[in-house]
Amino acid sequence: MTVNTKKEFNVVSMFSGCGGMDLGFKQAGYNILWANDVDPDACDTYEANIGNIHRGDISKLDIPNIEDVDVLVSGFPCQPFSNAGSRKGTDDPRGQLYEYTFKFIEKLNPKVVVIENVRGLLSTKIPNGKLIDELVRRLKDDHGYHVTYRLLNLSHFGVPQKRIRVVLIATKNANYAAHLFPEVVEGKDLSIETTLKGLRSTQPNQNELMKLNPQALHYGSLIPEGGSWKSLDYDILPERWKKIRDDMVKYHYPNFFRKYAKHEIQGTITAAFKPENAGVWHPTKGRIYSVREIARFQTFPDNFIFYGRNIKCKYQQIGNAVPPLIAKKIGEQLKHYLNNTAICELKRYKVESTELNVNQPIDNQKISVNLV
Repeated sequence: MTVNTKKEFNVVSMFSGCGGMDLGFKQAGYNILWANDVDPDACDTYEANIGNIHRGDISKLDIPNIEDVDVLVSGFPCQPFSNAGSRKGTDDPRGQLYEYTFKFIEKLNPKVVVIENVRGLLSTKIPNGKLIDELVRRLKDDHGYHVTYRLLNLSHFGVPQKRIRVVLIATKNANYAAHLFPEVVEGKDLSIETTLKGLRSTQPNQNELMKLNPQALHYGSLIPEGGSWKSLDYDILPERWKKIRDDMVKYHYPNFFRKYAKHEIQGTITAAFKPENAGVWHPTKGRIYSVREIARFQTFPDNFIFYGRNIKCKYQQIGNAVPPLIAKKIGEQLKHYLNNTAICELKRYKVESTELNVNQPIDNQKISVNLV
């Protein structure tokens, strides 16, 4: 098959953060025409690694005048919907920012909308039901999209981390609804040991470690590889931990100070990066992970350098990011849809083949298409 549309696909990115989603789409060959974020540290990182970004509160920025937007990506803040965040849902002012996604859709009319968020999005309630149902309804009824969403464990797609996220994809054509998501990857070694292999102290961000209090460092050093606070003798626990251990049911069986073994897949990298509630301990080195190490788990390349006022904000940037690898895979998958859509819009193109059958999959046809 020969397809020549003489164009590259374009992306407008909302709530871009340090650029995980945008980097993945860029790696898949897309142009990032416009991006935005309110976090100045994330914007510094974005500009150093990807390109221009519009800084500031999206509610105070003008929607760009851009024609022919292929993909709109929107990673509106997840903290209001996350178990690791406030869980205030739409009662949190950040929980209302999804409304600006619809403002952008109304003006830009993108061919595809991609929304990524935490699994809590599926259970977030609003006055007339659930937020996810409201998103789907408005995309369908108000804007004419066909909507598919899935709860994905990103380790199933090659990301070396047990990160579970909701991905929603909306398209104008329903014919490809079953083929919008990337295929599961099998047989890839995603272990911590393999993921961190080859890291050197001279690599960017590798010597940056968030400072912990002495008690956290003490108990972290006592926990064996593959264990947690439950591996420690009761007598050496702080009094507040003893209280929890005495009534595990009441406290929902917490798993403080989880230290994954080197042969395991890393758990979710979070923006909070709290040593008690996240598995942030290096399995063998008696310390927490460095900025560069958690970037590896998030599939950022080693030449992607993180900037910011302090080390903590770099952890936050990475924890909030979409792993570039899953974004790249989604972008590559969407190219099949976008190419087919471009070919079937015959009124906008000059077709140089007399044998094109729009009812037949284009993979079975030799065609050349040029923009008029």
